[in-house]
Order: sequence, then structure tokens, then C-alpha cells
Amino acid sequence: ISLLGKEYGKADARWLYFDPTIVSLEILTVVLDGSLALVLIYAIVKEKYYRHFIQITLCLCELYGGWMTFFPDWLMGSPNLNTDSWLYFGVYLVFFNSVWVLIPGLLLWQSWVELKKMFYKGTSSGKKFQ
Repeated sequence: ISLLGKEYGKADARWLYFDPTIVSLEILTVVLDGSLALVLIYAIVKEKYYRHFIQITLCLCELYGGWMTFFPDWLMGSPNLNTDSWLYFGVYLVFFNSVWVLIPGLLLWQSWVELKKMFYKGTSSGKKFQ
């Protein structure tokens, strides 16, 4: 795993040293997002009513983490990002990190559709949705 970190560090130098923003975001990701992921798995398997709340929360945490990882560096002119190399910029930074935007985006859409169905099912049966 450390070799992967060193290789990715060629695209984003902040992974090669103790960058406080990256480290704090990763600690938050491991603790909060990891816990939410376990709760979400349980909620999906057991078909719990709170599944979509947890799914939306986890997706927003992932999107926020991605934003806070890259946007401050972009505002400073990307001093830590290797934007000169097609491999490091296009593949490592854009392609691999887009997975962390695409998957939460699709899961947010899934939750939106399911919550909309539940709302219309609840309102069409004459019950108030609470």
C-alpha cells in the first residue's frame, strides 16, 4: 500500500509529506465515513427505514472530502498537483478521483428516486408523510 501512496504522490505531492489538511480529512474519512459505511451496509441488508438518510449523509461526506482535498490547492494555482503529465493529471488525478464523485452522485440520485417514490406512495394513500 505504501508503494501506491508513493506512486500517487507523484501526481499529488501532499501525499508524500504530512499535509495537515489531507491527514485531517483522511482521519475523518476513516472514522466517520467508515462507520457510516458499516451502518449503511447493515441498513441495506436488513432493509431499515433509515437506509437512505445514511446513504445521503455518506455521499455528501465523500463529496465534501473531495472538494476540500482539491479546491484549496486549485485556488493556490495547484502547487502540489502535477498538471504537466498526462498520466499523473489525466489518469491519477482526474480519472481515479472522479470515481469518488461519480459513485456518490449515482447513489444520491438513487436515494432521491426512492424517497420520491416513498413520498408519492404515502401521499396517494391519503396518509400524511411525516
